[in-house]
Amino acid sequence: MTAVESRPAGVVVGARTAPRPLGARVGAFVALTKPRIIELLLISTVPVMFLAQGGVPNLWRVLAVVVGGYLSAGGANALNMYIDRDIDAVMSRTERRPIVTGMVSPREALVFGITLAVVSTLWLGVLVNWLSSALALGALLFYVFVYTLGLKRRTSQNVVWGGIAGCMPVLVGWSSVTNSLSWAAVVLFLVVFFWTPPHTWVLMMKVRDDYAKAGVPMLPVIRGNIGVAKQVVAYSWVMVATSLLLWPAAHTSWLYPTVAAVLGALWMKEAYALQSRAKAGIVGAKLKEMRLFHWSITYLTLLFLVVAIDPFVG
Repeated sequence: MTAVESRPAGVVVGARTAPRPLGARVGAFVALTKPRIIELLLISTVPVMFLAQGGVPNLWRVLAVVVGGYLSAGGANALNMYIDRDIDAVMSRTERRPIVTGMVSPREALVFGITLAVVSTLWLGVLVNWLSSALALGALLFYVFVYTLGLKRRTSQNVVWGGIAGCMPVLVGWSSVTNSLSWAAVVLFLVVFFWTPPHTWVLMMKVRDDYAKAGVPMLPVIRGNIGVAKQVVAYSWVMVATSLLLWPAAHTSWLYPTVAAVLGALWMKEAYALQSRAKAGIVGAKLKEMRLFHWSITYLTLLFLVVAIDPFVG
């Protein structure tokens, strides 16, 4: 049975039964951009601009990058919702998304996503530089065509390689200041690359029944809690080790490696605790998988915050 065939009875994706207030419609289009996810992307963009500048970057440029980055990521997310509207209707965590509820029609979402993609590309190209614009467009196309259309419904490694799109804001941030790339930018790209699977997998552990119902082969559906926990620990070690490479790559002060090491140690403590609970056969709320999920957000925020602060430390 396909995801479309398993849709609950009575659900008609994109069907509107009554006129909607303007405010609700505007809110629905904003929801298509997935603002909470974009917050994480901007966390890995703006601090890199400080590191690339070696101080405070031009604030108008920062604003241009933030707006352009939001529009680009928002367009990618809107197109993702357009493509995934069938499985979104099946899963309880996504059944209230705008296309599923009929607040926005599939056609409107498609046009909206394409419009944001075009506007963001031109915005970044004209107001920042064309390298940053090309990197942002590449991230959008990768997310839509490689991850959403190519990998998501076909392999449990979807999050690993699909996460490349979420790493690109690091390169956008660096190139927006220097109009070039560097090993420091590549290191931070890899930090986000190895951060993404553990961050995503622990959330998937909590909602794996949703993905199983929709027929999406997320790793927790295929490998179970123990298999996922082992992968989380493995990726976490590589992530922490990679984060320390920024010290020589960017010639940072003592502050960055010190904070990165402490944050990494706290991360590994949570990762091993999750693995121990999984091996003990603990399930449900006592598995506490969301502890690592929430910590992962804190970790990334603090790590990139120190990336921004480090240039001011002698």
